[in-house]
Amino acid sequence: MNQQVVQSGLVVYITYSILDQARNVVEQHDLPIGYVQGANSGLLPSIESALVGRRVGDQVEVTLPPQDAFGERDPELSFTDDVDNVPPQFRQVGAQVQMASESGETRTFHVTKIEGGKLTVDGNHPLAGQNAICVVNILNIREATPEELVSGMAADSAPPQLH
Repeated sequence: MNQQVVQSGLVVYITYSILDQARNVVEQHDLPIGYVQGANSGLLPSIESALVGRRVGDQVEVTLPPQDAFGERDPELSFTDDVDNVPPQFRQVGAQVQMASESGETRTFHVTKIEGGKLTVDGNHPLAGQNAICVVNILNIREATPEELVSGMAADSAPPQLH
């Protein structure tokens, strides 16, 4: 087994789950992601810090406050309309609706409530305004190539999604 410890300049392969405060899984990433520790990979600094000194096989749990994870709730991203104004395919709780702003930016909204002929959609991340728990599994550690040190990413991996 690899006995290296996580430190700057090494490629670290991880999988992770993001849990809400009740420990329900909100997101899970079972395909290994490789990043270069300390090389601006896009992985949250608080997660990188928690992994320093850990080894292959370790599982690390990090509690992230809203400002380090999915931000505070924005009440302007939630609105209610008459259910009759919404296409039938979106008239169920949990449905996802892509909406574009006047500037062309798109955001996914989720139908969160249907009640009294009204439908509510919310564009906030489900964990906005809450602490998120990130459970990280360290799968492998290896030396980084010069190219990987520059990019911050393992050459054979997709970028981390938690940022």
